[in-house]
Amino acid sequence: MTKKLSLLFLLTCAMAYGQQGPGGNQQTLDGQQAPDGQPTPAALPFADLASFCAKYPTTPGCPPTGALEKDTGQEDQPTATDQAEPGKGREADLGRVNQAIARKTKPIVVRSEFELFAEDAAGMPLPVYGRRLFDETPTTFAPLERVPVPEDYVVGPGDELEIRIWGKVEINTRATVDRNGQIAVPRVGTLNVAGLRSRELEGYLRAAVGNLFKDFDLNVTLGQLRSIQVFVLGSARQPGAYTVSSLSTLVNALFACGGPSATGSMRRIELRRGGQLVTEFDLYAFLREGDKSRDAQLMPGDVIFIPPVGAEVAILGSVNETGIYELKGETTVASALADAGGLASLAGTDRVLLERIENHRRRRVDEFALDAAGLTRVLGDGDLLRIFPISPQFENAVTLRGSVTVPGRFRWHEGMRVADLIPSRQSLVTRDYWNRQNHVAPGSAGEFQNPGAGASVALDPMIGIGAASAEINWEYAVIERLDQGDLSTRLIAFNLGQAIDQPGGGENKTLEAGDVITVFARKDMELPLDKHASFVMVGGEVNAPGLYRVKPGETLREVVEQAGGLTSHSYLFASQLDRVSARVAEEEQLKLSIRRLQKDLTGQTAAAVASSTDAGSQGQQQAAQQAMIASLSEYKPTGRVVLKIARDAKTVAEIPDFTLEDGDTLYIPPRLGTVQVVGSVYNENAFRYEPRRALLAYLNDAGGATRDADTKRIFLVRADGEVVSRQSHRSWQGSFDKISPLPGDAIIVPPRFKGRNPFLQMLPGITQSLSQAAFQGAIQGLIP
Repeated sequence: MTKKLSLLFLLTCAMAYGQQGPGGNQQTLDGQQAPDGQPTPAALPFADLASFCAKYPTTPGCPPTGALEKDTGQEDQPTATDQAEPGKGREADLGRVNQAIARKTKPIVVRSEFELFAEDAAGMPLPVYGRRLFDETPTTFAPLERVPVPEDYVVGPGDELEIRIWGKVEINTRATVDRNGQIAVPRVGTLNVAGLRSRELEGYLRAAVGNLFKDFDLNVTLGQLRSIQVFVLGSARQPGAYTVSSLSTLVNALFACGGPSATGSMRRIELRRGGQLVTEFDLYAFLREGDKSRDAQLMPGDVIFIPPVGAEVAILGSVNETGIYELKGETTVASALADAGGLASLAGTDRVLLERIENHRRRRVDEFALDAAGLTRVLGDGDLLRIFPISPQFENAVTLRGSVTVPGRFRWHEGMRVADLIPSRQSLVTRDYWNRQNHVAPGSAGEFQNPGAGASVALDPMIGIGAASAEINWEYAVIERLDQGDLSTRLIAFNLGQAIDQPGGGENKTLEAGDVITVFARKDMELPLDKHASFVMVGGEVNAPGLYRVKPGETLREVVEQAGGLTSHSYLFASQLDRVSARVAEEEQLKLSIRRLQKDLTGQTAAAVASSTDAGSQGQQQAAQQAMIASLSEYKPTGRVVLKIARDAKTVAEIPDFTLEDGDTLYIPPRLGTVQVVGSVYNENAFRYEPRRALLAYLNDAGGATRDADTKRIFLVRADGEVVSRQSHRSWQGSFDKISPLPGDAIIVPPRFKGRNPFLQMLPGITQSLSQAAFQGAIQGLIP
């Protein structure tokens, strides 16, 4: 069966569609309409329907152009039912045509005047209760298929009966009830079955066949059911005539027409038959309780009438379902709130607002409580009921926050003071502190490696000692209180330590309901040096490396003494002191240097493009500089402070009295025995230190400078962090090449670039910002 043949069935089932449409009028589409004198689609032979509607698509009785096209654009495939039983599937065809038409003719949702009024009053759109049920439903009906036939189904013209008789007589037939209500059964004759209920069919047929035959069994079922035509009138979204399945009910037809319109009632929907009222259906009962008891099966010619909407109210605020609700009869505030799903959990009952229109003349506002009297008030048409949430204010609580063990709200009582809330200093020890104290990390307790050699510091457990200190500000805490006079915030400062230690003193302030007490720590505001603890890490060649708490003004020499003094292997000259504040400043300086280098490199690139002279050499140089910038960006400054300790210093007394800061890290390495040579040399390596050996000798050990080396800008990075260059070494101090490197020093030979090179000009400043290993890595990034 091809798509064209399927469309003939669909067109036949869609003949009644031309009577549908908004307002009950016939559909009008772009295209041609059959001229006067032409037959109507209903009067045409079955085979001529497709060609007629293709020629005159806007003739009443023909579906919209393209409405029957499938979404895939492919032909329908024949089903087993189509092949085995020609004519079977009429109801399915009707469903497909109705659904196809629905896709082409979605109804336009119109908003009522009361909806616009409620939106203006509420400041936001309010949904109409129940309308969402029909918003996404098709505008025409898809008939029921493959569902059990109810026992009280009334058989009528167009229904198909499948009759099977076996025994002494064999009869197997499909019989369709004709217009007279009769069926023809082979060897039995004509039987009148119209008006019988489905449960009565078997008994009726058994008696009729029994008058002619004996000793047989019989089975009868309903096959293809008839379609019936009903009318949906009044304030429906899509009023008109609908061809629906004979199994359809009032609710099915409501979905078919898209439900009540914006001005249609949802509570008084009528089903009329033969001029009599069969049932009145309330959609609210269906939606709220699933009550379908007033639903009724449709019969041919039934009229579903949707009257205009009744009285309406708008409910908004702290209810579970804000919206517009239709009233039915006398409706109290309590029943209206039940329609809205009840009060929300945060709804207040002391004050609700009722906006009312009186006698279609003026608007008034009323205010009342949701007590017994308020809940029994009767609502009227046009009322707007606003439910306010309760205030978030706590009537009998104070709030404790900041650096405290358990921040939160606590019950207030008359005469309550600060010490009642914070009874002791220990009560302010936070849970985080105890969690850190109780944490046992896997592995060793930490190890201290030489930061100058580029190794990482794995000291989390020891560093956590300093981090665990809460450092509460005992001299200052504050009470935040609302001034009831001008509703401004007052701040009442007090000495926290005295309030706890001296409960009878004046610092133990009396609290009021609603007060907020804030306890500050060092992380909230910086304390004076003598008010907070400072911790310094000491590692390397000391007798007791570890983390030490230092007093304000304590010096480097004193903390080394706390660490047990120096070992016999200590190399004081190469001591490395890393400082947090210096590292932060150096990070910013390095960022500025990299930005300047990038800017200069961009300018050089533009100049190279404008000039074709030596373009290849310029490109190689710029590529090398770009690699250097990328290499520098990966390194982080250490914040090293150059201490300028004497080269031969060996005792604690020779350590400078340099004041320490919180977070300082001191590493005293063992005596080194090598001098490094890196950069543009033939053999980068570390060479054995020899006393009084000249810088040039170490360069010669490395094979000397390469042809690409810039020998005028050779640098010597001392083990203590100091940088010595050919330019900084004055002539009266002797030749730069004859300088004697010290153990741990590094000789750096940069590459030579043509023309002005910003990197070489900025090299001393960058060197001071990086560790020796990081700077060496950056230089090596320049070497081809």
